[in-house]
Amino acid sequence: MKKLLASKKGFFALAVIFLWAKTYFSYQTVFNLDITNALQEFLLVLNPLSASIVFLGLAFLAKGRRMGIWLLVLDFLMSFLLYANVLYYRFFNDFVTLPTLKQTDNLGSGMGGSIFGLMEGYDFVYFLDIALLIVLYVFTRKNWSTERLAFRKTAMVVISGVALFAVNLGLAEADRPQLLQRTFDRTYLVKYLGPYNYTIYDAVQNAKTSTQRVMASPNDINEVKEYTDANYAEPNPEYFGNAEGMNVIKIHLESFQSFLIDYKLHGEEVTPFLNSLVHDKEVTYFDNFFHQTEQGKTADAELLMDNSLYGLPQGSAFSVKGTNTYQAAPAILNQEQGYTSAVFHGDEKTFWNRDEIYKQFGVDHFFDSTYYNMENSVNYGLKDKPFFEESMPLLKSLEEPYYAHLITLTNHYPFPLDPEDATIEKADTGDRTVDNYFQTARYLDEALEQFFNDLKESGMYENSVILLYGDHYGISTNHNRAMEQIMGKEITEYQNAQMQRVPLMIKAPGLEGGVNHTYAGELDVLPTLEHLLGIDSSKYIQFGTDILSEEHDGTVGLRNGNFISKDYTVLGDDYYDTATGEVIEDEAKIKEIKAQKEKLAKELSLNDKILYGDLLRFYDPEGWTPVDPSNYDYNNRSESEEE
Repeated sequence: MKKLLASKKGFFALAVIFLWAKTYFSYQTVFNLDITNALQEFLLVLNPLSASIVFLGLAFLAKGRRMGIWLLVLDFLMSFLLYANVLYYRFFNDFVTLPTLKQTDNLGSGMGGSIFGLMEGYDFVYFLDIALLIVLYVFTRKNWSTERLAFRKTAMVVISGVALFAVNLGLAEADRPQLLQRTFDRTYLVKYLGPYNYTIYDAVQNAKTSTQRVMASPNDINEVKEYTDANYAEPNPEYFGNAEGMNVIKIHLESFQSFLIDYKLHGEEVTPFLNSLVHDKEVTYFDNFFHQTEQGKTADAELLMDNSLYGLPQGSAFSVKGTNTYQAAPAILNQEQGYTSAVFHGDEKTFWNRDEIYKQFGVDHFFDSTYYNMENSVNYGLKDKPFFEESMPLLKSLEEPYYAHLITLTNHYPFPLDPEDATIEKADTGDRTVDNYFQTARYLDEALEQFFNDLKESGMYENSVILLYGDHYGISTNHNRAMEQIMGKEITEYQNAQMQRVPLMIKAPGLEGGVNHTYAGELDVLPTLEHLLGIDSSKYIQFGTDILSEEHDGTVGLRNGNFISKDYTVLGDDYYDTATGEVIEDEAKIKEIKAQKEKLAKELSLNDKILYGDLLRFYDPEGWTPVDPSNYDYNNRSESEEE
């Protein structure tokens, strides 16, 4: 054994064993891969080996003792990829894709605190083996042959890894037919193939999509337009045009989930002001409104809300498709009714590539961190109370009518808050993330109340449509154990899907107020707003439908191919009755569900053709002038003059 460990082959074998072990460790401690049978459990044991053997085996191509350096570098890169997935999964409950790696600019724009908050004390195990291998290399390399391993033997090592992958894939396909065609769900791919083989698959898929823009033609948009025309919902004449000419103030409630509404912690309402809006006769609250975001999270929500387009299956369109042609709300409202548009955000303008994609949207003004006093910041940026306070004079400066989008920040993972800003005690689940969440939600609630008071005092409230929405979940499934204490019940996969509700509240003329139980998603907001303002959405390519229309499609499609409606909750191959949570076994209903899944799959496919092929460059609605991004400049000139 001592002689074997002192050899190149022993060094390689030990590296493979270490990499396999920590990958399997991550399966058991971090990734929730929903194992349902013995074959799937066996594949968890098997799937890290093929990639470990293939990639680490490439080190044998190096001559002499350099083989050890090659192997250590390859091992480090694979370990880094694994750990990146661990951190990413702890918050997003998802796996890293190549497009998300293009979003690393966000790391320098305030994500540092979130990343450190995701780390655990035992994480050193992901790199401990590399340290041990370095020590072993230093003390044993003198015994190594200075010759390169025969190419035939190196090839045999690599081929054995490929053969092992073929066995792995065959077993996976037996358990999950058409696995590689199911691109909507990365969890399945990692469960069956492992994180390393999944990354190769992701790279191939990314290469395919990157060619779609080059290959796209004007004819490709016709199929999309035919689909959106067929699914268009006529506006409800009772509401159409009721808010024409009014200012629109859209408020983004960061990481705010609907379970907070009317929730009491320690006997206190967590969000008393938002609760009052829910029960206000002037405000309509949609209690079955779901976020539809994927890896882009907040950026996806903005894309959905302003374009009625889904995000990408991998990465964020804001980052990787930021130079696409769009027909977004700011440009539509401007060209249809002369609206001025502005976004207010107390963070760096480059975060999520906003300073570039907003130009494609036709946003006139982008008030980023350079317009605010950033001394009173926490986590991602300016605290919500000073943010709203300092936004008021900027809001007043806009030419009316305006479309103003204010993005809050304080209620964002990992939910830190200075003690002097906390006005409710933390929860006591023992989970820091969950316990902190209620304090930052209360802080956001208080900031909103002050902002509403300021709007009323300034006279801006009465002449404004006010829209509040939650962008995505705040608490991921990694915290289900603590959330079960909060909710007082077990959080199953079905229950977790129901918890993806986020608030949508609209104050507009003619809306009767109170609670509206219609099922809807972020995709549906733009056509709803357009119709309230008297703009017919039919000439635009939008996948959502007017929530207030009698023809509204109440099926809320999710980016992974699942959907939720009043009748059904569909999670992979599991079908539930939405009202009861019972598994559906009725064949007639299952047939109906499968037809809806096929329709959604087509919709998602058409959506991706738009984004990957930049198809909107080929489509000009009647009277439309394509947005020229060179017409927009988001530099703070007053700041430059002061300097």
